[in-house]
Amino acid sequence: MAVAGWYIQSRMLCSPLHILCRYHPGRIHASMQLSRTFSGLTDLVFNNNRRRNIEELPDSKRKRLRPGKVSLRRPVPDHILKPPYVNSRKPPGISSGPEVHDEIGIEKMRASGRLAAQVLQHAGTLVKPGIATDEIDEAVHKMIIENGAYPSPLGYGGFPKSVCTSVNECICHGIPDSRELEDGDIINIDVTVYLNGYHGDTSATFFVGAVDEEAKNLVQVTKECLDKAISICAPGVEFNKIGKTIHNLADEHRYGVVDQFVGHGVGRVFHSDPVILHYRNNERGRMVLNQTFTIEPMITIGSINPIMWDDNWTVVTEDGSLSAQFEHTILITENGAEILTQC
Repeated sequence: MAVAGWYIQSRMLCSPLHILCRYHPGRIHASMQLSRTFSGLTDLVFNNNRRRNIEELPDSKRKRLRPGKVSLRRPVPDHILKPPYVNSRKPPGISSGPEVHDEIGIEKMRASGRLAAQVLQHAGTLVKPGIATDEIDEAVHKMIIENGAYPSPLGYGGFPKSVCTSVNECICHGIPDSRELEDGDIINIDVTVYLNGYHGDTSATFFVGAVDEEAKNLVQVTKECLDKAISICAPGVEFNKIGKTIHNLADEHRYGVVDQFVGHGVGRVFHSDPVILHYRNNERGRMVLNQTFTIEPMITIGSINPIMWDDNWTVVTEDGSLSAQFEHTILITENGAEILTQC
């Protein structure tokens, strides 16, 4: 599950609002994540003058994505260990300090990552025309609970569901609802589980029925962006090489790289340092042995500018063009990187 940012010039504004603030060298702004207490500022976050009516149709055969009905929050048994943010509508943002683990922590990260991958794999088998994204959420919720884990998105900053389902032009954080998938759609399913006190975070983009070549190529290249980024990871490698690797490949295909949402450290907390930028940048910092974090590039065919819906979660491309995403949680090892979120 990606972390969002909005832009200001000074980090000094971050502390009183309890927000994530990130400076981008060479750019005139910094990014930060707001508590939903300040959700009224989202018009500033995503430039209200670019906001579009969600019912407008782009120059495409696809229909503009529209919200459906969101069902009630699904219950979690009392015996399931819950992350500390669950009882607060205020997102904790990014915790300072990296997630570096001992042998016991590594094994717990492997377990949570493996379960997340299994849940994602199961969710992917459900993708077909006619299924509602709320049905996918129901299945994901059930499987996670049955395995003694907690669905990390549920209750994070007030997020109402157990998984993110982002269809077509939705960049990320789509809320499962009554909308049924249609032939030719693409859908990113973002699964995070909290098992024995550790989060495992992963996502993939799936085809719905017969998908055109434009969509297929976008999804393929997005997966390649993630794979290539993981391949360069190892102790001592600068984090900015991740963004360079992803951006270079996207440029080859004339795709855009969304820069408003980032990867993150993950482990005992959902979101921690380091902030993983998927575009070219000059951020300092190097990977260390036994560290865990996510890489989760969001790649678009057209505009990289995000528009947020009134639900304060769903983010779509400004021009309605397709967006795809893949994500893994990785562990830095002596020989490179181990993908924790695979079956």
